[in-house]
Amino acid sequence: MEGFRKIDWAEKHMKVLARIREEMRKDRPLEGLRVGMALHVEAKTAVLVKTLIEAGAEVAITGCNPMSSQDDVADALREMGIKCYAKRGMSVEEYYTAIARVADFRPDIVVDDGADLIFELHRRGQKVRGASEETTTGVLRLKAMEKEGVLQFPVIAVNDALTKYLFDNRYGTGQSTVDGIMRATNMLLAGKRVVVAGYGWCGRGIAMRCRGMGANVIITEVDEIRALEAIMDGFTVMDMDSASEIGDVFITATGNRDVVREEHMMKMKDGAILANAGHFNVEVDVRALERIARSVREVRKNVKEYDLGNKRLYLLAEGRLVNLVAGDGHPIEVMDMSFSDQALAVRYIAENWEKLEKRVYRLPEELDRKVARLKLETLGIKIDRLSEEQIKYLTDWRSGT
Repeated sequence: MEGFRKIDWAEKHMKVLARIREEMRKDRPLEGLRVGMALHVEAKTAVLVKTLIEAGAEVAITGCNPMSSQDDVADALREMGIKCYAKRGMSVEEYYTAIARVADFRPDIVVDDGADLIFELHRRGQKVRGASEETTTGVLRLKAMEKEGVLQFPVIAVNDALTKYLFDNRYGTGQSTVDGIMRATNMLLAGKRVVVAGYGWCGRGIAMRCRGMGANVIITEVDEIRALEAIMDGFTVMDMDSASEIGDVFITATGNRDVVREEHMMKMKDGAILANAGHFNVEVDVRALERIARSVREVRKNVKEYDLGNKRLYLLAEGRLVNLVAGDGHPIEVMDMSFSDQALAVRYIAENWEKLEKRVYRLPEELDRKVARLKLETLGIKIDRLSEEQIKYLTDWRSGT
């Protein structure tokens, strides 16, 4: 069965998570606990699910996006006896029904990506020991809840771990977004003007990889500091209004809505391609595109052509995250670190939930560094260690010239 083959391949390349699984298999820190999950259901996710089960947990899982789950992997999880409610191509109603079924499981701990499951549990007022959140979009929403004083349980912002965002967001999103666009279109990036909206860690990775493919990369930003960074990194920076007139490919990675709007679409050249790498399908105003189009047709899998009369625009993956809808998501070795962070976060919540306040926390630094250390070990790389004299020099203010 294809799903099992995909999971087996992922397991072979997730060596850090394998180390953590060995520890948790011995200790069984999740014995008797229910873990509810809303993640992109694909092979790497299945390896995390198996890790939590071997740590003693009972697991129920669904997708965190209507289009990103892989049916063969979901089928494999169900054959393993795991409660899995994910399928690809859900309607919005089906998506939230599946979220509700995981909530019905009454999880003790939650692993979320985008915070939709966390919101459902809040809406119901269900008691949860804690949660871990995978992505920037979800963390932003949860921090807003904390600020308003409505967060009902502690959340570990796994996205904010150094071993997550410096690698997953940058290298993972960069490679997988380019991969998704190329799978969908089979087009050449070299020589094209690629407009990347947002120069956070995801945008940086996309810009880096597109430049590596020979594209002329333009960055749009609303943050002055990030715009300056993009300039110093050698990219062209301009506003979307100007970029819309010259771009060949537009990729959004902001976590915000209405980044590419009707006024931008009206200025775009014939054949412009629109893709989104953000979590939700709100960054490109798809409703506006549908409103101004005379006709819409699917010209390739995951490519829709919008005929505006005087030109045609092409939307990839229905405006949803192109790397998971048109591709396989982040590379395995990157998700090895991110899902190791998740496994350690779940264990940390299980062992410390009674001491945690109703706040958004960073993953403890010692766990973050543990993942980095294990990653280096699995790569066979040794690094230097500070001597006692060096430690003293760095911590003693009395040391002078």
